[in-house]
Amino acid sequence: MPEYLSPGVYIEEIDRGTRPIEAVGTAVAAFIGFTEKAEEVQNGSGPVSLLNKASLVTNWSQYVNKFGGFVEGAYLPDAVYGYFQNGGGRCFVTSVRTLGRSIDPELAAPAAALLPAGDEKAGNALEIQAKEGGPTGNAIKVEVRDGEEDTFSLIVQGPSGPPETFDGLTTGRGATNVATVVNAKSTLISVRVVKSGLKPKAGSYPLAGGEMKVVSLTVADYQGDAAERTSLGGLEAVDEVTMLAIPDLMSSYQSGELDLEGVQAVQRAMYEFCEKAKYAFAVLDAPPGLSPQAVQQWRLSANYDTKYAALYYPWIKVADMSNGGGSMRLVPPSGHMAGIYARSDTERGVHKAPANEVVRGANGLAVQVTKGEQDVLNPLGVNCIRSFPGRGLRVWGARTLSSDPAWRYINVRRLFNMVEESIEQGTQWVVFEPNDPDLWARVRRDVRAFLNVIWRSGALFGATPEQAFFVKCDEETNPQETRDLGQLIIEIGIAPVKPAEFVIFRISQWAGGAAE
Repeated sequence: MPEYLSPGVYIEEIDRGTRPIEAVGTAVAAFIGFTEKAEEVQNGSGPVSLLNKASLVTNWSQYVNKFGGFVEGAYLPDAVYGYFQNGGGRCFVTSVRTLGRSIDPELAAPAAALLPAGDEKAGNALEIQAKEGGPTGNAIKVEVRDGEEDTFSLIVQGPSGPPETFDGLTTGRGATNVATVVNAKSTLISVRVVKSGLKPKAGSYPLAGGEMKVVSLTVADYQGDAAERTSLGGLEAVDEVTMLAIPDLMSSYQSGELDLEGVQAVQRAMYEFCEKAKYAFAVLDAPPGLSPQAVQQWRLSANYDTKYAALYYPWIKVADMSNGGGSMRLVPPSGHMAGIYARSDTERGVHKAPANEVVRGANGLAVQVTKGEQDVLNPLGVNCIRSFPGRGLRVWGARTLSSDPAWRYINVRRLFNMVEESIEQGTQWVVFEPNDPDLWARVRRDVRAFLNVIWRSGALFGATPEQAFFVKCDEETNPQETRDLGQLIIEIGIAPVKPAEFVIFRISQWAGGAAE
């Protein structure tokens, strides 16, 4: 309480207004997979590795700067491109493998060459190695030219640009030592003197053997480590993520790194992560090359049961941008589906089921699913992508993988995610406030105001707010024993709008009647 010690007029500011609860964002995806590169230039200090680190990307150009473009053997670039193409905005990208140039020397073997001595019986004189690992070094050539007396010159030609020339070199000690001079000045190669005093034989020597070291990924590599902030575990520190996709899980399956049981293990880790995070939702891909009957058997064998994931089938055809877009290739649909989630959230709201939406960028399907085949797959929670004459390729399913009818639909789960997180963040001011009827009334007022906005947006079922939701916070929910534990309990109930999945018109013949 303020003190009043002398006569005068005093002004006090008293907070009696509402504390608005704002709806949180619902469309921030996280992608894990393979990229061309994984590096970022920071403050002009050179490239910094982004390998196995979640990095924010807000548009395709930013993705290309950090992770490169389309590359054969990776589905993640197609997924991110499809995400932006279908209406996605911000996303986080984690590269667990680079398929092009890498700045991490542990992941790339450098090209090298051994230069024989002028007297070939004496063995090798120099060992040349590319400074940059990977296949780029295979384009480097080193030419040796004889100089005066025991000196020689090295001319180093890289993949592009002018050659590097070093004259007056020797293999002996001193300022003219070839290793001392070249290693300090060359940007292309490093030199090791094999045997001092031997002059290399004149000639041209191409470097060879540069390649990427591809280490087989395991289920644990995809699961990652929260403490090390790697892969899936690294996303625990990223609160903004609301959608999750790992398209290159299928690359690992196709290359033989993982079998179908391994795929299922990673997909379980995905939705278990979402269950733990509470406010994220996993978008799963069916394995490639499966017929509708095979997908049915795979779904039954996987035995998934979660309200935090949805499964999509079949794969979609997109332009193969890794070879200029002159042909088509099949890719997992999860990235495009995440973009449709974002588009539907923006245009209609998170309460609208992300279905009956055109898949932008898709030119065909791996399998044309018939209505009879979908009749079998839909009850199992397999959301089909279908082609309709004159209406394009559309998502024709909106179910989760849950056996609980209350959580059957994607939009219901994601609506609750949004409401729960919004209320959690918007009521942080309540912590450590006096737990009395005045606080209860203020909490009821703020939460009701927020839910009223949600109801007016069409997300809740009911002709009046009273039919759409309730908020209870009083002495009944907070008896003395609860207050003694330092707890404040608020009970909230909302009636979500369910999608009209089955539209039934009942038509019969009518004989007509006399006009009155």
